[in-house]
Amino acid sequence: MNLTRKSTISGHKILIVDDDADLLQLLSMRLASSGFDIETVSSGQAAINSLAISKPQLVITDMRMHGMDGMALFDHIHKNTPALPVIMLTAHGTIPDAVNATQRGLFSYLTKPFDGKVLLEHVHKALQQSCAASPQYGELTDWRLGIITQSTEMEEILIKAKLVAEGDASILIRGESGTGKELLARAIHDASRRSQRPYVVINCAAIPEHLLESELFGYTKGAFTGAIRDHKGLFQSAIGGTIFLDEIGDMPLVLQGKLLRVIQERQVTPLGSTQTIPLDVRIISATHRDLKAEIAAGNFREDIYYRLNVIELSIPSLSQRREDIPLLAKHFLSKFANKYNKNANGFSPDAIETLLGAAWPGNIRQLQNVVEQCVALSTAPLISAIYVQQAIHQEEEALISLDEAKKQFERDYLIRILKIAEGNVSQAAKLSKRNRTEFYKLLQKHQLTPSLIRQAQDLPT
Repeated sequence: MNLTRKSTISGHKILIVDDDADLLQLLSMRLASSGFDIETVSSGQAAINSLAISKPQLVITDMRMHGMDGMALFDHIHKNTPALPVIMLTAHGTIPDAVNATQRGLFSYLTKPFDGKVLLEHVHKALQQSCAASPQYGELTDWRLGIITQSTEMEEILIKAKLVAEGDASILIRGESGTGKELLARAIHDASRRSQRPYVVINCAAIPEHLLESELFGYTKGAFTGAIRDHKGLFQSAIGGTIFLDEIGDMPLVLQGKLLRVIQERQVTPLGSTQTIPLDVRIISATHRDLKAEIAAGNFREDIYYRLNVIELSIPSLSQRREDIPLLAKHFLSKFANKYNKNANGFSPDAIETLLGAAWPGNIRQLQNVVEQCVALSTAPLISAIYVQQAIHQEEEALISLDEAKKQFERDYLIRILKIAEGNVSQAAKLSKRNRTEFYKLLQKHQLTPSLIRQAQDLPT
């Protein structure tokens, strides 16, 4: 049995699970009459299937059912979506099991027969805890309006983000480049009690190392050559609000130690000053790196990792949330059609198929670039697959890793130096300010032979 009743009063969705058809219908009618959107299923496995497709804000399940029982269903939900509250319906004989489950994370339990008013009290309290809101819930979702998704995995992350936004614990956001880490950080700030206070962003990979300390902590007049006036650092600018440290994995080790002191002591001392300034800031950091691997390699401090990673949120790559690709593509299409004053209003079916099948190594940022390129070049209302294929090909040609880019640069540099030195290794090593042995190792690394350079230059032109 699968009965869905829609209502416009509260909009919160509740999944009810019971193999007793009569009780299922009774619960459904009671809650639907109170303004909730109700979905009902008659087994634990059906509930798991439903949860993979849609995201309710609450699950109510009977404890004893044929096949998968309520306890097994609760264990599955608690493991995969721990922020989703579960209310268990239980007979008197199974109360000890329900109490045990409550200690492990079950929101609450009700003994049969239950009072309708008591049921509604439990439901309202559970929904207040879940803070789960999808886009149709108006004012409850202003904080996440910029995040476009229908992915159940992303919805679960947003539920967690809303819950942790209410506190002040440091948050680490992990995810590949282009997945929207900064967008999520901003959403957390907007959902917090600090939303009316400053939100300060610093990209730890973009600011030169010698400027990073003064930008973060500030300085006083005369602290160093060129310091002609006092300068308020970004931590001071964020007092009362949130500071977002993007690409924290790229912060130099020496500065990590100074940041650790600031986090521990909750105060900052500007360069050139002896006066400490108390800090009331929420710290959110983000990285595309595996920080545990960086710790093992000696590139990141373990003590600061645990200070920053009180709560971790991991954003899936676009290839892991392909159901969002059409939604995002449509959003970007509208955005760029307005920007370029084009009448583009959709993608052809084969264009959508191409978008869905692409690898997306650059994630949402790459998708945005592809759609912009398609809109800029298209002359018809419907964007065809050929435009999408060309744009994806060009994007993926440009999207190489930093290591690969460094390797290409080094190889091209060595060839250029050898050409200038006409294949003379000693001369080339001198020009590159490297000793001969080190230069030979670089040539071997790139499988370059000086004699080939000399032979190429001896050829008639």
